[in-house]
Amino acid sequence: MGRSLARQLIESHLVSGEPLAGSEIALAPDQVFIDDSVGPLIALELEAMGVDRVQVDLAVGYVDHLLLQADERNPADHLMMRSACERYGLWFSRAGNGICHAVHQQSFGRPGACLVGSDSHTCAAGALGMLAIGAGGLAVALVLAGEPLHVTMPEIWGVRLVGRLGAWVSAKDVILEMLRRHGTDGAVGRLIEYHGPGVDGLSVWDRHVIAHMGAELGATTSVFGSDDEVRRYLDRQGRGEDWRRFEAEPDAVHADYDHVTEIDLGAVEPLVALPPSPGNVVPVAEVAGAEIHQAYIGSSANPAFRDLAMAAAVVAGRTVHDRVSFDINPASREALGNLAGAGHIATLVQAGARLHQAGCNGCPGMGQAPAPGRISVRTVPRNFPGRSGTADDRVYLVSPETAAVSALTGVLTDPRTLGSAAPRVDEPDEWLTNHDLLVPPLPAERARRVPLAKGSNHPSLPRFEPLPDRLSLPVLLKMSDDVSTDEILPAGPRAMPLWSNVERMGDFAFEVVDPTYPERARSTGDHAVIGGHNYGQGSSREQAALAPRSLGLRVVVALSYARIHHENLVLFGILPLTFAGLEPYETLEVGHTLVVEDALGLLSDGSGSVLETTTGRRFAVRHDLSERQAEIVRQGGAINAARRTAAPERA
Repeated sequence: MGRSLARQLIESHLVSGEPLAGSEIALAPDQVFIDDSVGPLIALELEAMGVDRVQVDLAVGYVDHLLLQADERNPADHLMMRSACERYGLWFSRAGNGICHAVHQQSFGRPGACLVGSDSHTCAAGALGMLAIGAGGLAVALVLAGEPLHVTMPEIWGVRLVGRLGAWVSAKDVILEMLRRHGTDGAVGRLIEYHGPGVDGLSVWDRHVIAHMGAELGATTSVFGSDDEVRRYLDRQGRGEDWRRFEAEPDAVHADYDHVTEIDLGAVEPLVALPPSPGNVVPVAEVAGAEIHQAYIGSSANPAFRDLAMAAAVVAGRTVHDRVSFDINPASREALGNLAGAGHIATLVQAGARLHQAGCNGCPGMGQAPAPGRISVRTVPRNFPGRSGTADDRVYLVSPETAAVSALTGVLTDPRTLGSAAPRVDEPDEWLTNHDLLVPPLPAERARRVPLAKGSNHPSLPRFEPLPDRLSLPVLLKMSDDVSTDEILPAGPRAMPLWSNVERMGDFAFEVVDPTYPERARSTGDHAVIGGHNYGQGSSREQAALAPRSLGLRVVVALSYARIHHENLVLFGILPLTFAGLEPYETLEVGHTLVVEDALGLLSDGSGSVLETTTGRRFAVRHDLSERQAEIVRQGGAINAARRTAAPERA
């Protein structure tokens, strides 16, 4: 039987477990990256676990999120990141090099390798034929310490691409089409493998765009084969020796996919995801004419030279509408340099563009916030409420073509109205690269003498108690479906610089849902919250578990969970329970008290009951934890478990 590319990648890195859908497996990653939004916290976790040096072939730390230096806190995190990379043996990518996903693909991505990253969009590296999985910071810290990555074996979803993209349609519209069809939870528990003749017409960066936003579908990851296009890309990067052909075996499409879908690229049209979700997708033509006030092009979701060069070609010789802030956000220093060399930056600036530094910037709300109540068309991956930095935002997710044309007209515009032929853009014949801007790891003997550059914003991690056998927990929050980690713990310039400070980050926990939560949680102590379907979707930020845990959150009961947040809850000792039916979710309210009388037995058995004391009713719950996860919750979190494992050695 022919094997899919996904199965080949998984089996080549499998260290334990059976690769059967729904079973827990353990993978041995070749590469790891961390970013500065969680990197300082990961350093504190490595310190707490007594790690001496990273135990993977290649690890990289990127400064890309915390670039808004309004005070000393973000620069202090940069110092902490650099010292952590020196101390533990990671490569270091300085501020201005660009976003982790783009820079990693340029400098380190290798077909056939397994990559784990502390960002949910790590899956973008699937563009190179890599098995690339995003995880929470503590999960990444454990991998750096030499542990395998534990994941649930996904079902393999073969998506066959046929045809060629039409004029004014690009890769962003392809992934928006996937979201239009399947929604933000349509790929939960699945690995998407793109194949078919249509792939040949997609560049590596086109594939990056599609794989990147697989996270918005809830996918474990996405992957494309490593073909001649990948070889050409790596040759241009000066890394041709890293290429290998890696594709699905013959007949895999008939034998090794659990699900199959086909997309005719020629039938895809310009699309837009309307607030409040990346899954709220409609054709641009249906909502054209809406007045816009910002057009933002770039970010990790559209990181390529081609994306900004296309925007330049659209606006060349024109001036953007005087009402529109035309924000250009290059994803890497390499792309920025090549765009400048080709004259595209000058074209954009002459048309009215505002040029920003290479980095994440406005995507997680670190600058470039839109005006309240006004439409911002953006090529970013997410439009959850308030993520942009503006509470009353209206973020529309679009392609670079749609954003650039709309910037000219001042209203949301189907780019096809400009004519049947879209501009053509080509990369320069002489491609500029400079891998020397990445700082290599220090030798081990020097690294051990490097202290972590802790500032006042980097206190040591708190110790959490093991799970008691009996829990009596007031319900402090009840939430609806699709609550994102942006709503559990927001990003932006107020909160994000405090993400390494556990006590201070608690001030922002659930503030989008209920700003009274932090005060109520501190006065209450141990408590529970209730969630709907797809609880914890979006970013991999572990702080969305750690901050509520520091305020006393012990149990979450939800209808279903997003993959990474579920694991983050476990790693910080929070018990994630699932309702056995819909009726208890509908009847439970804030102020009710939940009693779990045999929590340890429930952990062992996988199911049990919870008493709601206000009405005296019991309702059934279950959990989907493996034995490994159950033991972590029992111990009060992964750091406690790691300390306990290491204790006999220290003795």
